[in-house]
Amino acid sequence: MMAIWRSVVGKLWLTILLLVAFVLFILTVLLLSFFEKYYLEKTGEQLTQQAVKVARVVAEHDEQFARSIAWTMVDDVSKLMIIIDDRHYWYSPNEQLADLPLSFIQQDKQLSRVFEGKKVVKRTMMPNETMRNDAYNELFIVGVPLRTSDENGAVFVYQSLKAVEETTKQTTKFIFLAAFIAIVLTTVFAFFLSTRITAPLRKMRQVAFEMARGKFDSKVPIVTHDEIGELAMAFNQMGRQLQFHINALNQEKEQLASILSSMADGVITLNRNGEVLITNPPADRFLQAWYYEQGHREDLLPLPPRVNELFTKAVMEEKEQATEIALQGRNWVIVMTPLYNGKVIRGAVAVLRDMTEERRLDKLRKDFIANVSHELRTPIAMLQGYSEAIVDDIAATDEEKKELAKVIYDESLRMGRLVNDLLDLARMEAGHLTLHKERIPLRSYTERIIHKFQALAKEKGVRLLVDMNEEFVVFLDPDRIEQVLTNLIDNALRHTDDGGEVRVIVDGDEEAVRISVRDSGSGIAEEDLPFVFERFYKADKARTRGRSGTGLGLAIAKNIVEAHKGTIAVHSKLGEGTTFTFTLPLK
Repeated sequence: MMAIWRSVVGKLWLTILLLVAFVLFILTVLLLSFFEKYYLEKTGEQLTQQAVKVARVVAEHDEQFARSIAWTMVDDVSKLMIIIDDRHYWYSPNEQLADLPLSFIQQDKQLSRVFEGKKVVKRTMMPNETMRNDAYNELFIVGVPLRTSDENGAVFVYQSLKAVEETTKQTTKFIFLAAFIAIVLTTVFAFFLSTRITAPLRKMRQVAFEMARGKFDSKVPIVTHDEIGELAMAFNQMGRQLQFHINALNQEKEQLASILSSMADGVITLNRNGEVLITNPPADRFLQAWYYEQGHREDLLPLPPRVNELFTKAVMEEKEQATEIALQGRNWVIVMTPLYNGKVIRGAVAVLRDMTEERRLDKLRKDFIANVSHELRTPIAMLQGYSEAIVDDIAATDEEKKELAKVIYDESLRMGRLVNDLLDLARMEAGHLTLHKERIPLRSYTERIIHKFQALAKEKGVRLLVDMNEEFVVFLDPDRIEQVLTNLIDNALRHTDDGGEVRVIVDGDEEAVRISVRDSGSGIAEEDLPFVFERFYKADKARTRGRSGTGLGLAIAKNIVEAHKGTIAVHSKLGEGTTFTFTLPLK
């Protein structure tokens, strides 16, 4: 029931019903007043005419004859009273109306004016002493003067107003019937009109709910061309505009999300309270590193303290701030910029750039200069020193001069190897390495390379072995892979003491072949393992001549293996030995 009153149909129906009821009420009051006034006027005219006629008859004829004629001149609902003087007055025979006492007329100021020669029309109440139980107590009385030869009398004709009451009742019943019919018709009309009005509105409400759920292609049917039809057209146009703008926003959102996801730099958007709103994958890695470093504590702040300080400073000073922090072995440069909503700061955006590689390259550049300078300074110093010895005739005998010349020759060869390795490495890193691949059976290929080192191994007292259970045919550049194996075996022999062992292991599967060079030598410290493939990096910090190489061999080996679409790795324990493994694809 309450749903009806809350609906437009119920409200419109109630409004129309109240309006019709109010109009009918006003009309009823006016009609009743009109009928009553009209009846009283007509009754007054009729009674006045009767009274005038009776007065004329009484004045022109004798008393007895005049009364007999007068009694016939009044109808059944009226009663006639003829007054000659205080002792002579008569009433017409009518049992339905009581006789009015003469004293009542004489004591009434308005009625008593008839005796002064004036006509009187009055609506009055029946005296209590004359009323019967079934009598109506309201009268309509008309009085006209009666002039006789001796006295000033009067003729009164009065009538009960019960007829007026009956007329009012009939009129009221008629009006109530008309009101009932009007209410029924109004209800039907109101519901019909309301349905015509609210049906499109209900459809609009349904479509609005569908739009709220994201179905912007929903349409409101246009069944009329009035204001509701125009509203439906405007509603459909609004839906199309909403769909257009939502699609545009979604495209911009997807574009922004794609841009953020594909950015190499991390992005963190913060609100005014410093809470994280949006992040991209690099920023997620930064935050995960922060959480991992702090041990995932429950009271952990969402951002590192230095980042929070940078955010506070950027918001307070309303200008861009920058800092660099180290986290989990990586260097991050953070630039914090305020975000504005009009003229009010609504947050900030932090751009995080991983500068680890740049810092590493800077270090490598510095180390490269230092290493090249170191590697060249020693042979140049020796060349200069031994040359001066020859020039200054310090070497007295030919044998000493020959020994000095041999040292100069060895150092020049070392410088040549260093320069050639640098040129090879530069070409490889620039992508200028040309491979001459062919299908090579690994068993005979590996045994040939091992055979070259057997004399050196025997000289050092190191066992050099090869393990290969099955034959593999690999598509490779034999010269370049031989360069890799030569470097790895040479390193293993140089770092393995007398009585040790160097083993070359070849195995694989259908996808790739793995070649490992394992020694039982001194091993590599754990902190040196991540850098063994860097240029000029040497685990032997003393850089002793003879045992240590140029520091470029492993870097060259890594570039050759990667040029073959392979991988190379190292595993080592200090004092137990080292294993270098590189993998080459078979397909």
